[in-house]
Amino acid sequence: MRAGILRTPSPLPGFGLSFAITLAMLSAVVLLPIAALVGRGLMIGPVELWEMVGTRRIRAALALSFRAALVASLFNLVFGLALAWVLVRYRFWGRRLIDAAIDLPFALPTAVAGLALTALYAPNGAFGQLLAPLGLRVAYTEVGIWLALVFIGLPFVVRTVQPVIEEIDREVEEASATLGARRSYTLRRVVLPMLTPALLTGFALALARSVGEYGSVIFIAGNLPFQTEIAPLLIVIRLEEYNYDAATAIGLAMLTISFAMLFAINALQIWSRRRIGHA
Repeated sequence: MRAGILRTPSPLPGFGLSFAITLAMLSAVVLLPIAALVGRGLMIGPVELWEMVGTRRIRAALALSFRAALVASLFNLVFGLALAWVLVRYRFWGRRLIDAAIDLPFALPTAVAGLALTALYAPNGAFGQLLAPLGLRVAYTEVGIWLALVFIGLPFVVRTVQPVIEEIDREVEEASATLGARRSYTLRRVVLPMLTPALLTGFALALARSVGEYGSVIFIAGNLPFQTEIAPLLIVIRLEEYNYDAATAIGLAMLTISFAMLFAINALQIWSRRRIGHA
């Protein structure tokens, strides 16, 4: 009875061993590094940390990293949903090729992706030359950072939403249409509520991936202080300068902001699931 109170009973044995392995791996990979970072911050002191984070260069880098990650994740949220819907609901030539290409950012090293994007969108690149006469620049601007984050974050949304779309019965949409609902109303009041938890999960994964992205961004960003310098790059710069306190301050700032954003997204996700359950 006591074990039943602490955990849900299961006919399969091995809870103790599997729980111990899970806790050990979680501690080694996640909890211990975070504890070491927090411990280093406590040794420095909150006043000194706040003064370092409050410098203009660090504030600019943090703002750029989270702003670009948020914009890219919102774009992937909309475009990823549309792409997943097309791949699931329609059959056309080249569908399997497009479906396989979505996983390319997972397999491609981020540095290679950054070099490829820079070669394409640099002023003398294949696409950059076409955009230059229009007065548009992508490489070495914030737009280039956003483009790189879209590239690496899109698969997280598509692969999270795609299985959920496959489980939605077409009869639900047909019933809505039979009752006289417009397509936009069916999408807004029938389809999207069922997809909201998966969309929030994909958005959270893409956002978390984008905030800490380094390899694909540094090549196309140009890395200009106060303009295109991201926070992960500034951490590396401070480590190369043996300024471990400043690197710790930036890391703790990113950890705190990321945790707050993910907490808000998870809370919204829980609320969405409860609303669907009550409906």
